[in-house]
Amino acid sequence: MTDSAKRSEAYTAAGVDIEAGNRFVKRIKDMVASTNTPGVLTGIGGFGGLFRPDLQGMESPILVAGADGVGTKLKLAFQFDRHDTVGIDLVAMSVNDVLVQGATPLFFLDYFATGKLDSGVAEQVVQGVTDGCKEGQCALLGGETAEMPGFYPDGEYDLSGFAVGLVDQPKLVTGERIRPGDVLIGLASSGAHSNGYSLIRKLFDQSDLKPDDIFPGNGKTVAEALLEPTRIYTKPVLEVLGMADVKGMVHVTGGGFYDNVPRVLPEDTRAVIQFGSWPMLPLFDWLQKQGGLSWPEMLQIFNCGIGYIFAVPADEADGIIEHLSGMDVDAWQIGEIKEKGEHLEQVEVIGFG
Repeated sequence: MTDSAKRSEAYTAAGVDIEAGNRFVKRIKDMVASTNTPGVLTGIGGFGGLFRPDLQGMESPILVAGADGVGTKLKLAFQFDRHDTVGIDLVAMSVNDVLVQGATPLFFLDYFATGKLDSGVAEQVVQGVTDGCKEGQCALLGGETAEMPGFYPDGEYDLSGFAVGLVDQPKLVTGERIRPGDVLIGLASSGAHSNGYSLIRKLFDQSDLKPDDIFPGNGKTVAEALLEPTRIYTKPVLEVLGMADVKGMVHVTGGGFYDNVPRVLPEDTRAVIQFGSWPMLPLFDWLQKQGGLSWPEMLQIFNCGIGYIFAVPADEADGIIEHLSGMDVDAWQIGEIKEKGEHLEQVEVIGFG
């Protein structure tokens, strides 16, 4: 036994294996380093990550920060014993929020907490985080792995993440310039992303489906369909910001269309969204039928196939959609901005018939 192991014996007996934690950090160092961008100054293992942003050409640099988790989607990862995608979800939920203000993601930090560290599971999760950081074009600058015996049930863990981006103040996207006559462009989601999973899990448990069954309508297994990772929109968003007058953006998360779209609308405007202007994913058809839900209820809970929205001048919409198509990003004009009259909600979805 090493001197370090002897010093740690008492803590190991209490359920915290310091040596295992140190070995885990060493095993993921190369994985984390693969996300490095030019601003990264330190590797993992220090007390804080160092990052030097490139501020050349900026008038008034602003940092934009976001924090989020994966929510109860993790319960399905435990149930299906699949842990390679939830790290992507973790990055996506924060990075997509940072993008909404027009910020370029710089770096990400993660927090992984569990009762007893299973290095194999933890490595799968971190691999997902690094995959997400590469897709999000940001560095995994650091994080925390916490082993807390008695706090979490065996085989379970929790995740949270924190993203920081940078934007020049004149290019900040706030939604305040949105006017009647502007239109909404919706970008395809990959599935339910990381929202609505308390209901999804309930409906799955009530169904006859098994994890390895083929999910109705899409050719994937049930486990693959329900754990499909959240799409990260960094590349298409930064491309469109560089070519068009984007007045506002929406990350469609918990609360669906009705709660998220108003977050960027001026008080005197409303969004009228045409239901059926985009194809519905099989997952949402199944959830709607399995739950006996109306489509307005679905749009209050889920993204229903639209994960991100641009508000742009009407005469720019076709060019944006064509450009996104060339990037293999499915996008559709899904609505328009109108004046908000008295007693009207800020989001109206029409065409359910």
